[in-house]
Amino acid sequence: MLSGINHLTMASSSSLFLLAVLLALVSWQATAYDPSPLQDFCVADMKSPVQVNGFPCKDPMAVNPDDFFNAAMLDQPRDTMKSKVGSNVTNINVINFPGLNTLGISLARIDYGPLGVNTPHIHPRATELLTVLEGTLYLGFVTSNPNRLFSKVVKKGDVFVFPKAMIHFQMNLAHDKPAAALSSLSSQNPGVISIANAVFGSKPPISDDVLARAFQVEKDLIHWLQSQFWENNNY
Repeated sequence: MLSGINHLTMASSSSLFLLAVLLALVSWQATAYDPSPLQDFCVADMKSPVQVNGFPCKDPMAVNPDDFFNAAMLDQPRDTMKSKVGSNVTNINVINFPGLNTLGISLARIDYGPLGVNTPHIHPRATELLTVLEGTLYLGFVTSNPNRLFSKVVKKGDVFVFPKAMIHFQMNLAHDKPAAALSSLSSQNPGVISIANAVFGSKPPISDDVLARAFQVEKDLIHWLQSQFWENNNY
């Protein structure tokens, strides 16, 4: 009888152990991107040879106030004339602002020329909160299948949120005036996948057989699209 009880106790303990391991794994997955910092700050050491998911910390004793400052001049309009799509994005993320490391936040100023477009794209690691600084924008995002579009016309002072990893876009509706917006993102390094660039401008290119079947068009059109210059507007 005692032996049976011992076996039952051991089985119960094993089950509890496996449950604890499972919960630990789930918890790790939940914090796989931009986890909460475990210290006051972790200014990125951009010169360190150490390879980690993010950037290693600079020696705290070598940190100074300038590590938490960036003369971004986000109040100043950017040139949109050189862009084929009529927009210009100024990023403030961990790459050019090491003080953001581990803090889970970044910024971008987006300038739009008349009828300028910030083309459909994805931020694989961030939700985006956009505030209109000037002008009137048509914007929206598309959900995962069955691909519902949520779109709206927004004006100066309005705020719109793009959920993480959803395809989204913005367009300046004015024919004769520029527009501008400030974007806040929930990652120190949100990343971007510009849809048209990724599909038609990848290196090496995606097979024309795949694209012709996917878009239900002739290969000649795919070849023409792949021959275009797909610019990166640094978003």
